[in-house]
Amino acid sequence: MSSRPPLSHTDPSGVSALTWTHRLTQLGPSFFTRLQPTPVASPRWAACNQSLRQALNWPETLFDDDHLPAFAGNALLTGSDPLATVYSGHQFGQWAGQLGDGRALWLGEAASAQGPQEIQLKGAGRTPYSRGGDGRAVLRSSIREYLCSEAMHGLGIPTTRALCLVASPEPVWRETRESAAVVTRVAPSFLRFGHFEHFSSQGQTDALKALADHAIAHHLPECLSRQSRWQGNVYAALLDEVQDRTAKLLAQWQAVGFCHGVMNTDNMSLLGLTIDYGPFQFMDGFDPGHICNHSDHQGRYAYGRQPNVAYWNLYCLAQALAPLINDEALTLQVLEGYKSLFPRYLGDAMRAKLGLTGALALETEREADWTLVEDLMQIMATEQVDFTLFWRHLSHAVQDQSSAAAVQPEGWHRITDQVLDRPRLHQWLERYTARTGQPQFAAMAQTMLQTNPKFVLRNHLAEIAIRQAKQGDFSEIETLHRLLQSPFDEHPGAEAYASVPPDWASQLEISCSS
Repeated sequence: MSSRPPLSHTDPSGVSALTWTHRLTQLGPSFFTRLQPTPVASPRWAACNQSLRQALNWPETLFDDDHLPAFAGNALLTGSDPLATVYSGHQFGQWAGQLGDGRALWLGEAASAQGPQEIQLKGAGRTPYSRGGDGRAVLRSSIREYLCSEAMHGLGIPTTRALCLVASPEPVWRETRESAAVVTRVAPSFLRFGHFEHFSSQGQTDALKALADHAIAHHLPECLSRQSRWQGNVYAALLDEVQDRTAKLLAQWQAVGFCHGVMNTDNMSLLGLTIDYGPFQFMDGFDPGHICNHSDHQGRYAYGRQPNVAYWNLYCLAQALAPLINDEALTLQVLEGYKSLFPRYLGDAMRAKLGLTGALALETEREADWTLVEDLMQIMATEQVDFTLFWRHLSHAVQDQSSAAAVQPEGWHRITDQVLDRPRLHQWLERYTARTGQPQFAAMAQTMLQTNPKFVLRNHLAEIAIRQAKQGDFSEIETLHRLLQSPFDEHPGAEAYASVPPDWASQLEISCSS
């Protein structure tokens, strides 16, 4: 890999487009391998995320054609220091040993209006951790990641972001011949549970401590104030902070019907971000047992199992941190927190979907609201109603009823028309109305319409964009990106993007190669 001639830096303005720091490199060479990206043939822009660039206050020139080679991996951004990091992890519940950035190159941290942001090129070629892979990403999966990471951001869910997407006609083989792409993704940190598992499994306690101290100092300073809860043990506080963020993230996933598809420990972000978009899916018909990953033959990562998998992954992280915490009883005590954190976060998220916000005086009231949520979800599961449409239509139905002289049974037609067992749903609606009262409906509807999105990245929408992009037309990527940036807005004229999926959508199969 080092035999290739060095790539040239690209800086058409003569002034560095970005201001870089490289704090990760201070950890030492056992954490990474420096190497250059592998150039691709005939790159072209497929998408540029101007809204993210503006939010980070990065220069307009970043998406000029002069910078295209750098985002394709054919040149280097001035000041970048490309490297691939090493990590290990559990995949589908089994220890997989050493893994690492097999097709992603870390360029460094760039100063921004939102603090230092790490930049990665995904699909930039083979690394020492590719394990026989080609190190490439295909256009199909890159479009899905570009769009879904921005969709999650639009929903207010913590995520890595996508800065731009470059396409290339260079052939890449997966199940069939496909074309290559490079997606540039951005996050405050790409540290994963697997980074800690690697050094712990190797018995490299000094390196493990250095990594934990780096994470606390630069990315999770909240641990310093949290350690007082855990006998002054800052590494127990680190585990506690990560589990809090993870519990909140999983509650947000469940509340929007998002299935990650491959929740291996090496795909779990230390910062509680959604990371590594592969065989993901926003559910269409609601099914708690839904499996979005065609490669997940045992259903380990089914929608309804995601919260427990997250806890299992946190337990693996706890085992990795055990040499630093050095107190088994304290570690187990910290982990108990997830069992109360996740239900509380999920309860709050689901109550908000019903317009039930604000602090409650009594825990019994919160429990009663959760019973209301559970009973509705059982109806939805029995009928397998469209998850996103049902919640959005319920929001509009509450809005409709708020302007009526009194609650009218026929006023709920937006949602009752979606089920066969209408008497059962009407009984639930009577309980819901009794809990809230019609005078509150106007305020509730306002909350619900900003909680229950009209638009999510359904598989068939991504597939249409992919098929057009394969023909050289990237316009549908831009259309979807615009809608998904503000998924709670109505966007008149875009109703087709929020409608029931076509019949052919049920035949789509998304696997780990996606």
